[in-house]
Amino acid sequence: MKISFPKVVVFINALIPLLLLLWDLYRKQVGPNPLEFATRTTGMLTLVFLSLTVAITPLRRIFGFNSLGKFRRMLGLFAFFYGMLHLLTYVWFDRLFNFVSVAGDVVQRPFILVGMTAFVLMVPLAITSTNRMVKRLGGKGWARLHRLVYLAAIAGVVHFWMLVKSDIRLPLTFAFIILFLLGYRLLLKYFPSNVRIS
Repeated sequence: MKISFPKVVVFINALIPLLLLLWDLYRKQVGPNPLEFATRTTGMLTLVFLSLTVAITPLRRIFGFNSLGKFRRMLGLFAFFYGMLHLLTYVWFDRLFNFVSVAGDVVQRPFILVGMTAFVLMVPLAITSTNRMVKRLGGKGWARLHRLVYLAAIAGVVHFWMLVKSDIRLPLTFAFIILFLLGYRLLLKYFPSNVRIS
């Protein structure tokens, strides 16, 4: 399978935040609580890549960048990848794979349940990200299933919102971005003649 140079560039750039995180952890430049720093960073990266995935169609429609479509699945897989790291950081380093402790933590802190829900919603999207699964599900069926990305993005923002106790500027920023992108899609679906298409 031939891999285009632009995809290689996107792939490398998507890994750079992880390399920087590992470098900072190695040099112990992550503040007094490395676990919290790693958890927050991987969670933030998950939201960033979810936002980029949802942004592909609006950017294609508004600016005519049709070539962006070929990066959507890769960006979605990176959202899943960072989401998995985010969850693994919590389950492994915070709870030491003590799932009874995880269950108790979910009861006491519902934002964890919301975050896990966002991750679970991404699992079928990652599993069906191959061309073979697109053919098996059919184009329309695959597209319907992958609308779960919108719910995952919303759940991710809510998770972040519930986590933050004081400064809510970042959750608000992500909420605005996701609502704008989803609002554009709704306009495109119900009022296509009124939406600018390059």
